[in-house]
Amino acid sequence: MRPKSAPYALALPFLVLFALFYLLPIGYAIWDSLHKRVRSGGFGSSRTVFAGWENYHKVLSDPAFAHGVLRVLAFGIVQVPVMLGLALVLALVIDSGKAKLVRFFRMAYFLPYAVPGVIAAILWGFLYSPAISPIADLLGRTPIGPIDFLGDHLVLWSIGNIVTWSWTGYNMLIIFSALQAIPREIFEAAEVDGASQWQVALRIKLPMVVPALVLTGVFSVIGTLQLFTEPSVLSKLTGSVDSAYTPNLMAYTAAFTANNTNLSAAISVVLALVTFILSFALLRLTWRRALEA
Repeated sequence: MRPKSAPYALALPFLVLFALFYLLPIGYAIWDSLHKRVRSGGFGSSRTVFAGWENYHKVLSDPAFAHGVLRVLAFGIVQVPVMLGLALVLALVIDSGKAKLVRFFRMAYFLPYAVPGVIAAILWGFLYSPAISPIADLLGRTPIGPIDFLGDHLVLWSIGNIVTWSWTGYNMLIIFSALQAIPREIFEAAEVDGASQWQVALRIKLPMVVPALVLTGVFSVIGTLQLFTEPSVLSKLTGSVDSAYTPNLMAYTAAFTANNTNLSAAISVVLALVTFILSFALLRLTWRRALEA
């Protein structure tokens, strides 16, 4: 093999898998979203015909879809900063050199991420359910009174608690890895110049892990718009979560309950575009601030 062709040969397996399991499904989803199934007669066989933008018009004109998008955006505005703030604090504490049992706590913080999302939602659903929740029973014995964590006003933030519990440790490890990559000589020089631990953390460590924070922020935005597992599980426990509570849940319902894969594909494509726009805007804003600095 010629040396010039070696990189292409080595990249070929990845390109094949990338095309089969990424590009091809995306292309099929776009194609499916531009078609619809019609039946000839009342009980005749169905056939697929070109529908143009009809499915997209249904999606964009559906108030339930707009409410679902606004709901997950409101969720992300609150939940993502809280989760990344906790992850940053935990990473700084572990990296400070003052904490004991670092390996134990690093594993303990990461452990919730290892619990499958469905299992985590079921466990927290047990803790939220007013009839059997020990937390609700304990609060009922205090002046605070009983709290319905699955009620209309609190269920979204109950979901946010599950997501924060599950993903804080994952984001903490990414930020902690970025902190470990910083040369220790920088911290030693700062301490020699009289900088305290707080000053080192705020003026040296925090600015140098901004790329890791941006990465986790983009991942969190994508995950927020794809919110599915937690509301899907809690929908079995409360009537506050309906089949269109989030865009992803709406797409799932359209495909597997209404048997309308064309509409589901249109919802997925629109959701992917919204995710791309928000992720690109976040990266563009970060790049602009980095250039200005």
